[in-house]
Amino acid sequence: MEQPKHVSVLLDECIENLNIRPEGVYVDGTLGLGGHSEQIARRLGTGRLIGIDRDLSAIQRAGERLRPWGDRVTLVHGNFGDVAQILDGLGIPGADGMLFDLGVSSPQLDEAERGFSYMLDAPLDMRMDSTASLCAFDVVNGWSEERLNRILWDYGEERYARRISAAILHARAEKPIESTLELVEIIKSAMPAAALREKQHPAKRSFQAIRIAVNDELGEVERMMDSAPDKLNPGGRLCVISFHSLEDRIVKNGIARREHGCTCPREAPVCTCGFVQTLRSVSRKPILPSEDEIERNPRSRSAKLRVAERV
Repeated sequence: MEQPKHVSVLLDECIENLNIRPEGVYVDGTLGLGGHSEQIARRLGTGRLIGIDRDLSAIQRAGERLRPWGDRVTLVHGNFGDVAQILDGLGIPGADGMLFDLGVSSPQLDEAERGFSYMLDAPLDMRMDSTASLCAFDVVNGWSEERLNRILWDYGEERYARRISAAILHARAEKPIESTLELVEIIKSAMPAAALREKQHPAKRSFQAIRIAVNDELGEVERMMDSAPDKLNPGGRLCVISFHSLEDRIVKNGIARREHGCTCPREAPVCTCGFVQTLRSVSRKPILPSEDEIERNPRSRSAKLRVAERV
């Protein structure tokens, strides 16, 4: 199978921070096209790599890429939020490193039929897992005006959320909204002229919000941050790449709860709340892509990598 063009974000930084040992067990919870996984697999000897993705086409493509290291790679069709259950199902008690790249992969954006892009015409889909029941058509045509307004405001941080949700309700009263470019025109029709002249595409925030809602992306991140650290071996590293503030906030707070979760008063001489530290931040601030990487791959511009270690 021909591989689509794809550039793994913060690749060197991730590999460096995973501290890969040849005999270790590692998880790539968002396999994508396997760019990060390939570099992990290359460094393994007797170790094992578990690659997880909810997109079956990603599993197939990454499988081809990782074929030379097939004896040390196990691929699983599943959600990264279920990483603890997946490892339990494989009989793996703990991992020495986990990597989660929360961005949408390039093929999902570039292949029109997936319905992720506001630049290409396609059916309203946006499912990362093509076997899932909920798609963008259902959200756009079935959710209430208040619910649409909430996701546009909360997930897309769209300041014209109420106007856009009202426009969607008005349009779908005439007929169902079926395609991406049809939705783009409705979004544009609801926005003032000044907003249409901004550098950012007028539909970007709305498409992001609908995609997040369709795939329950924030819920998956929360579930991952609740369970993944418990499946790390002592000294194991957790590396998470996020692309917008909502994801990054969940990751940052999830690490902080396990690093500084003591609820005792500051003046208390000893901890009595029972808090036990389980994570330690490797860097206090997120690791950002270099200017050179941004120039080579503009999609990396908003990426933030947070790294924590199991204590």
